[in-house]
Amino acid sequence: MGEAPLPREHVLIILNYKLSDSLVEAIRQKFADVECTIFPATLGSKVPSELFRKATILVTYVNLPEPEDAENLKLVHTFSAGLDHLMNNPILKSGLIPFTTSSGIHGPPIAEWTIMNWLVFARNYNVMYEAQKQHKWDKDTPWMQTNYDQVGKKVGILGYGSIGRQIARVSQAMGMTVYAYTASPRPTPESRHDNGFIVPGTGDPEGTIPVSWHHGTDKSSIHEFLSLGLDHLVVSVPLTPQTTHLLGPEEFALLADKSKNPGIKPYLTNISRGKVLDQDALIEALKSGQLGGAALDVTNPEPLPADHPLWDAPNVQISPHVSGSGREYFWRSLQIVRINLDRKAKGLPLINQYGGKGY
Repeated sequence: MGEAPLPREHVLIILNYKLSDSLVEAIRQKFADVECTIFPATLGSKVPSELFRKATILVTYVNLPEPEDAENLKLVHTFSAGLDHLMNNPILKSGLIPFTTSSGIHGPPIAEWTIMNWLVFARNYNVMYEAQKQHKWDKDTPWMQTNYDQVGKKVGILGYGSIGRQIARVSQAMGMTVYAYTASPRPTPESRHDNGFIVPGTGDPEGTIPVSWHHGTDKSSIHEFLSLGLDHLVVSVPLTPQTTHLLGPEEFALLADKSKNPGIKPYLTNISRGKVLDQDALIEALKSGQLGGAALDVTNPEPLPADHPLWDAPNVQISPHVSGSGREYFWRSLQIVRINLDRKAKGLPLINQYGGKGY
């Protein structure tokens, strides 16, 4: 008698956004060798318990089962890069079921969002756009004195993960110098490798772009990094108790004091979480001119109230936490699931497995 065939994996994909019929069909084709259920759910809606109980692989953003409905689960994959919104969930806290994240898919769109904001600011795009709306050929603005390019500028990337690495790649192509900062030391070439999911042709897989690497979790290490004479500071760290209000009045003042470019104050970009910054201190740093400007895809709170003073801070550009959004998002996230299904079948380690590591 032959051996009984192994039961097929059951992949449950919970989607909180409506996808096109063609993309849904492409997803079914990608997982044609397993049982695949796609369940549309609005944020906060309840997923039937029987769906959770049947699933062996769960793909979700916020919808997790009760522990008693998770007995068949072998893997949970999240559509997000961070898990701060799930930290108090008993399934994640138990550590019994591996979690993987979508880290690595956000690099291309967020890098483009970052560069877009830099150029909008440095090339005075908003002034040009307002003149265009008024049908005005604006030769009166002192473009020669106000515009500047990015060649030779120093970029400090606080949190050199997949997003920071793609920002570094594009920055280097524009003639900028990149400095990397991580929580733990990366003293060897091997330690600087990116071992997570990488969109082909992007990022810094070998970690060779930065001219220097810096590390630490204490104030003095952060301050040493901020003293490099940076023109841009990109904040790309996970939100943890240690990174909450990581940057405040002292750090903004230091960044400004060490600036080397006359007439150009440091520009801050936050694609992390709003609570990583002391937001009141940021507003004051923008008002005082310590910082030349800021691009914020995240705020505290979210949504940002219409009467919040951050909206009116000088030279601030705010978007509603959408820098990573795009048509490619879900497809790339599901590529990670596909890779891990294949690796799991071969007994290989999973990629993007959550381990609570620092930046």
